[in-house]
Amino acid sequence: MVGRDTRHARRSGDPILRWLPVLLVLVLLGSAAAAYRFELGPRWFGTEPADPVHNPAAVAPPSGLTLRPPAAPAPVAPAVDAAAPLDGASVRRALARPLKDPDLGRHVLATVATLDGAKPVFEHGSGVAMPASTMKLLTTTAALATLGPEHTFSTKVVREGGGRIVLVGGGDPFLASRPVSPSTYPHRADVVTLARSTARALQQKGIRRVHLGYDASLFTGPRVDPHWPADYVPDGVVAPITSLWVDEGRPPSGIGRVADPPATAAATFAAALGRAGIKVVGVPRAQRADPHATPVASVESPPLSQIVEQILLVSDNEGAEVLSHQVGIATGGQGSFVDGARGVTRVLGGLGIPLDGAVVHDGSGLSRQDRLDPDTLAAVLALAASDDHPELRPVVTGLPVSGFTGSLEDRFADAAPQGRGRVRAKTGTLTGVSALAGVATDVTGDPMVFVLMADRVAVPDTLAARDALDRLAADLGACRCGG
Repeated sequence: MVGRDTRHARRSGDPILRWLPVLLVLVLLGSAAAAYRFELGPRWFGTEPADPVHNPAAVAPPSGLTLRPPAAPAPVAPAVDAAAPLDGASVRRALARPLKDPDLGRHVLATVATLDGAKPVFEHGSGVAMPASTMKLLTTTAALATLGPEHTFSTKVVREGGGRIVLVGGGDPFLASRPVSPSTYPHRADVVTLARSTARALQQKGIRRVHLGYDASLFTGPRVDPHWPADYVPDGVVAPITSLWVDEGRPPSGIGRVADPPATAAATFAAALGRAGIKVVGVPRAQRADPHATPVASVESPPLSQIVEQILLVSDNEGAEVLSHQVGIATGGQGSFVDGARGVTRVLGGLGIPLDGAVVHDGSGLSRQDRLDPDTLAAVLALAASDDHPELRPVVTGLPVSGFTGSLEDRFADAAPQGRGRVRAKTGTLTGVSALAGVATDVTGDPMVFVLMADRVAVPDTLAARDALDRLAADLGACRCGG
C-alpha cells in the first residue's frame, strides 16, 4: 500500500518528495554550521575545545616544555600599619602656616593622630566646635554597631480582613517611587515592585478592590527637629523625617520636599496598585496597622553597610536622620530625635569613644546647637578603621575621596596636587561653619586620622574656609610625616 502511494506521488510530481533529499542535505549542513559557529557540542555535552582564545587553559604546552605552576600575585599595595609612627614636628610644619589662614576665622581646631587610636601627635586650638555634617560619622557608627552591617529595613503590606490593606513603613531611608536601574548602587526597594507583588497576592484571593491605609507610626515625636533653623523644611533643605516616604520626601521634580511624605508615598503606591489591576476605593488614610494582620507582600532595603556608605559619600541628611531614629528604637527608646541622639551617644560611650563636651541634637549635624570635640571624631574614625571592629568598616570605605568622589568630587582643585586621592574625609558645611574629618595617607604611605573644624567663619568667607580646609588636608597627604 505504501509503495503504491509512493509510486503515485513520484508520477504526480509531488514537490515534497522531490525536494526531500535537498532539504535533508540543507538541514545537515545547517546543523554542522551551527555546531561550529555556536559550539553546541561543548554546550550540550560539557566539553570545551582547547581554544587559545576562548579556553586557553585547556591548551597543552608543546612537547618538551615544562611550565612553572602559577604563583599567587603580589598585593597591589602593602598592608596599612595602623600604628605606623607619625612625626609630630613634620605634621606641625605641614599645617602651621595654613592654619593661620584668615578665612578660617577666630576658632579653628585641628587634631592629627595615628590610626590605632593613640594620643594625637598634633593638636591646635581647644574646646568644642559645631560639627556640621561630620556628625554623620557618629550616627552611622552607632547604627552599624547596634544593628549590624547586614541589617535591612522592610516595607510591607498587610491585610486586615475583607478588602482593607495597610502600607506599613519600616524606616527604609532609600525607598523609591519606582524601580531603579539594576546598575544603581545601592539598589533601592520601591513601591511599584511592592504594588505588583501585592496585586498578585490579592488577585489569587479573588480580591480586586481594596481600601488602603498607611502606617508611619514606627517613628514618633515631631517630624522636624526643634533644634533646626525654622526655614530648613519650608526652604527644602531637609524633609520631615518619617518612617514611610519615597525618594526621601522629594517630589517627582526632585526639587524641594513634599509636605506630607507618608501620604505622598501612599498615593504613589495606590496609583501603582491601580496599574497592576487592583482598584483602590477612596483616598488612602493614615492608621495604625493591626499587629495581627495577615502579611501580603514586602520589599527589603539594601543592607545597612551600603546605606551607610551612600549617606557618607553624598552627605545625605535625611538618610542620617532615619538611621538616628532607628538607633533610638534599637537601644530601647522610640524612633524620635531625642531618643535617637540619646541612643547614638549611649552606643558610642559603650564603645569607649570620648564624649567630653558633646552636645547631640540630631543625626545629620544640621542643628547649629550640636557640639563635638575633635578628639571624639578622631576616635570614631580610628575605631572604624581598627581590626577589632570590622562591622564598622563602611564608615571608612564610605568616605569620599579627595578630588574624585561624592561630596569631595569637585573639591581640592586648588590644593597640593599630591594630596588629591590621598585623602578620604567626611565634609561638614553650614553658613559660617566648615569641617573635614577623615583619613589621609602621606607620600610615604603612612596613614593618619585628622579632624579640622572652623565654626566662627565670617559668612562671606564660608566657601573660602572650606577651600582652606581642603588645602590643609591635602598638605597632610603631600607631606612626609612618618616617624
